[in-house]
Amino acid sequence: MPFADELIGVSAARALAAAIQAAAPQAELPTLHAAAMALAPLSLRERSDLLRDALLADLPGDYDSFAGTIRAAAAGPLPFDGWLIWPVTTAIARKAIDESTGAAFDDAMRMLAALTPRLTAEFAIRLLLDHDLARALPIVLDWTGSADPAVRRLASEGTRPFLPWAIRVPALLNDPTATLPVLHALYRDDDEVVRRSVANHLNDLSRQQPDLVTATTAAWLAAPDENTAQLVRHALRTLVKKGNPQALAQLGFHPAELEVRGPELDATAVDFGGTIGFTVSIRNAGDESSRLAVDYVMHHQKANGTLAGKTFKLTTVTLAPGEQVELRRTHSFRAITTRRYYPGVHALEVQVNGVASGRAQFRLLAEAGDAKLD
Repeated sequence: MPFADELIGVSAARALAAAIQAAAPQAELPTLHAAAMALAPLSLRERSDLLRDALLADLPGDYDSFAGTIRAAAAGPLPFDGWLIWPVTTAIARKAIDESTGAAFDDAMRMLAALTPRLTAEFAIRLLLDHDLARALPIVLDWTGSADPAVRRLASEGTRPFLPWAIRVPALLNDPTATLPVLHALYRDDDEVVRRSVANHLNDLSRQQPDLVTATTAAWLAAPDENTAQLVRHALRTLVKKGNPQALAQLGFHPAELEVRGPELDATAVDFGGTIGFTVSIRNAGDESSRLAVDYVMHHQKANGTLAGKTFKLTTVTLAPGEQVELRRTHSFRAITTRRYYPGVHALEVQVNGVASGRAQFRLLAEAGDAKLD
């Protein structure tokens, strides 16, 4: 993933200032210019928030005045797209909320729909959803009929329960059915990006409402088009990894009579940054062919010494009666930004159609130069 500097850095901040200056020549923009030089220590979202607040500080006045400047910048000759759109759209939303009128709220929703093709307004819409979900949702539902796929995607992506990098909207978490009309309207969308957003939205819902999600996908599979099966597979991916019986059955993975050997590890200890390989053998001991979803669960040691599992996809295979397959995989412990590895005992097990089979332990050694004992 790109670093924050590559997304919202000095160049993006200066481009934003230039576009606003061209739209409002009388504005001096001291806060925005200062913010451009204060981004370095901040995370991506903090950078967006800093530029948002600078815009609001440098463009005082009512909502209509602020929105007029943004519209002029969008229609102007200078670049007004890319990651600078994040702080712009959140500033629009914040200004409308501060104005506290229905007219400002509705116009802000229109502006987010107009600006979302320039990057996305999915982060900004969260502010408006949190402020007045009942007023926002009918507008969002209307977006599902837009001719622009970016607006249709915004309807689904912006209302996701657990949208990455975005604020949570408690009202959406408290009523997981609130966005179902949006998803029902979009699951057969012509655009793959829109359909993928629908799948991700359902996957979010599955974290707290697995029965609601499997009931929804069952209804869609009962009246599918040529893209429904792929969408459902993506939507149910977390439930499949968790071994949810309804999700597995919908994708054709049923209980099977199997003989599973392994996992057999190729080492008992792994250097920090190294890899561990394993093999597993699976034989269909039943009388019918079986479609198998084969995953493996890596149980990482946490800071407190307990283990926490993370499921990884291994393969999907169909075995005839008596047929056997041997699988091999290598798992890496190279340093990554999204996980911290702790030395000590780890464990690996195989999961076939949601059923765990076998468990093998090994030790992850301490990073070179780490004073901690492993």
